[in-house]
Amino acid sequence: MEMPTRLIFPRKSLASCVRAYVVRSTIETPLNAREDRYNHYPATPHCSVTFYIEGEVEVVDPPGVVQEPFRAVFCGPQTRPLITYNPGPVRMLVVMFYPQVLHTLAGVDMSAWVNRWAPAGEVLGAEWAALSQAVLGARGDAERLALIEDFLAPRWQAARPGGVGAAAGDWVRHLAAQAADTALGRGVRNIERRIKLRAGQPLRKLLRFQRAEHAFFEAREEYLAGKAVWSDIAARGGYADQAHLCREAREITGHSPLELARVLASSDERYWIYRVWT
Repeated sequence: MEMPTRLIFPRKSLASCVRAYVVRSTIETPLNAREDRYNHYPATPHCSVTFYIEGEVEVVDPPGVVQEPFRAVFCGPQTRPLITYNPGPVRMLVVMFYPQVLHTLAGVDMSAWVNRWAPAGEVLGAEWAALSQAVLGARGDAERLALIEDFLAPRWQAARPGGVGAAAGDWVRHLAAQAADTALGRGVRNIERRIKLRAGQPLRKLLRFQRAEHAFFEAREEYLAGKAVWSDIAARGGYADQAHLCREAREITGHSPLELARVLASSDERYWIYRVWT
């Protein structure tokens, strides 16, 4: 059976712009059980543009959110886990951006978009609205990705600050260095203000996200093999102790590390993003 979800990395010239693409379709591989149609997402410092080519989505948690039927949705950085629901089969393409990228390309004040989402064209401008229409009307994933990368490549080449930029592993410190390397004021408050403008959150929170992601990735083989020693994982990740690791895991994902390990070892379709991301 074809896997419903694929993680795709961008071309080399866009590696400091796009974190990854996620292509998901439950049309060719339908999910029959209602509970499998829920989608559990962790909190993330990244922002995204999601194209709903087919199907619909509803926000379940946080509760009380009225989700309009947008087809191209900009989502800002999220400080809390998010749960959505697909009433039926869905085909979607998620473009995960480093947050400072959309500040650079479209002038978005990321601090104004934490835990918020809206139509992509409304936030990013007319050119992005036109791109969205082209992507939604494309005839397949390959054509969609080509449209996106051909749109981004010249704009990122012209606008990206500080040359080539950072890879996934060090983007937070690279951002901090860029914020400090300016004639507009190098005081701590000025630097922190610029970081929040570009990434939406203070440097300390961005570093927490990065630490958690690294700890999670590095421990993956251990917990899948049933050999995880959480106190050792916490120590290697720079946490004060195992309880510290557990607190941050719950804040970001809503679950303890042990619960997440069990999810990764299962076929629970609700947590597809965790499996494809690790």
